[in-house]
Amino acid sequence: MTGEEKAAILLLSLDEDLAASVMKNLRPAEIRKLGKQMGRVSNIPAETLSDVAKEFCTMAKEQGGMISVREGAPKNLVIKALGEQDARDILGDVDVSSTDNPIIDMLQDVDPKVMADFTKTEHPQTIALILVHLKPEKTAQVLEYFSPEFQYEISKRMATLKSVPREFIDEVAKTLEKELIVGGTSDQQLGGVQLMANILNRMNRSTENAIMSSLEDSEPELASQIRNFMFNFDDVMKLDDKSLQELMKDVSSEDLSKALKMVDESMREKIFKNMSKRGADMLREEISLMPPIRLSEVENSQRKIVEVTKKLEAEGRIVILRGGETDGFV
Repeated sequence: MTGEEKAAILLLSLDEDLAASVMKNLRPAEIRKLGKQMGRVSNIPAETLSDVAKEFCTMAKEQGGMISVREGAPKNLVIKALGEQDARDILGDVDVSSTDNPIIDMLQDVDPKVMADFTKTEHPQTIALILVHLKPEKTAQVLEYFSPEFQYEISKRMATLKSVPREFIDEVAKTLEKELIVGGTSDQQLGGVQLMANILNRMNRSTENAIMSSLEDSEPELASQIRNFMFNFDDVMKLDDKSLQELMKDVSSEDLSKALKMVDESMREKIFKNMSKRGADMLREEISLMPPIRLSEVENSQRKIVEVTKKLEAEGRIVILRGGETDGFV
């Protein structure tokens, strides 16, 4: 049993507040590792707990039976240790299905430009295999540093990656000059069109369009599959009136005004007609008086609204139609 496994078992056997106070003294990378281990535990046999407790606390020797880990305990521990805002990114990494790979944990914290410079001499297939392990936000940032031609080659391979032998992952580790620690011999499910769509949604519009244009020219079927999973600000503007009204309850006026800065008047009118007259007049005035802003600010506000839209869909408050879907009365 590794030290991380023992630490995870001990923390899960403690009161959440006490365990959280311990985790406050750990680095984010350590919390990620512990979170992954805790996410795998559903029950802790008494014998295992006793063996672990001997190393940390002699009083735990007296505990017996089976300790049932409360649902959501790993998530609650991380939130209590770091606070909800700081814990959000780390909780995204706490996934039982994620790879047990210390080098991937390290790459999550590497500067995107440094990572791009480090991998630019590698084959696109190798780079694709590295990037599919990262969070979509990080992958999108790294891709921005490659040429359009290289972005296309990498994106195509990421979208078509499926089951990857662990032996091949081992070879990739050697190119990074780090020791890759893997367990078991089964293949890993990586990449795919849904992941690629998620990454493209986080890239700036010009880069996204360039990559999709290249894919549509050479791989039209693949491009179509990716588009079916994509959802961007243009799709937000296609929502029905009821959904738009629900969406605007959760969107700040600042983000809304910036997001509408570069859309045509007909699209703005669709927003205005779903607001009160006073609210619409105030938004019009805010847009007209807005000083010049960077394109990145506009796209950032549009991305925020897209994320809110997806969140409301997950909560069942609005319905999003994707690809060729239609919705009729029955």
